[in-house]
Amino acid sequence: MKNRYLVSVLIGLFMFNVPATAFPGEEKVGKLAQESAKSWLALVDAGKYSQSWNQAASFFKERVTAQKWESAVKSVRDPLGKLESRILKSSQYTQTMPGTPDGEYVILQFETTFEKKKAAIETVTPMKDQDGQWRVAGYFIK
Repeated sequence: MKNRYLVSVLIGLFMFNVPATAFPGEEKVGKLAQESAKSWLALVDAGKYSQSWNQAASFFKERVTAQKWESAVKSVRDPLGKLESRILKSSQYTQTMPGTPDGEYVILQFETTFEKKKAAIETVTPMKDQDGQWRVAGYFIK
């Protein structure tokens, strides 16, 4: 339970109402952010939790150690069983988020079905990292 709380607190920063921002090139940014998120989710789906931490945004890694991440995500994801389906429900670009530095973020919500949880909403938040690459900075399952 403590690990679930850790994931919720860490990633819960991204669950506030954030104003949507439209800008030139938003479609390209959205696609890059989605590709990053899907690649990262594939690691989590495969149980490669340490690799998912390695591929996460600097912001994420500065706030949680690899060991705490592995323990927390394992305690949340393993009981759900295997991924059955994941469909993008929404995508929202923003430059500001509570408790985070200004930057570029895309909040992605997926309708997800797992073997042991048929109706879940996954929120994945890629951000443009310091090196200009899109990497996941937040993850939450509801």
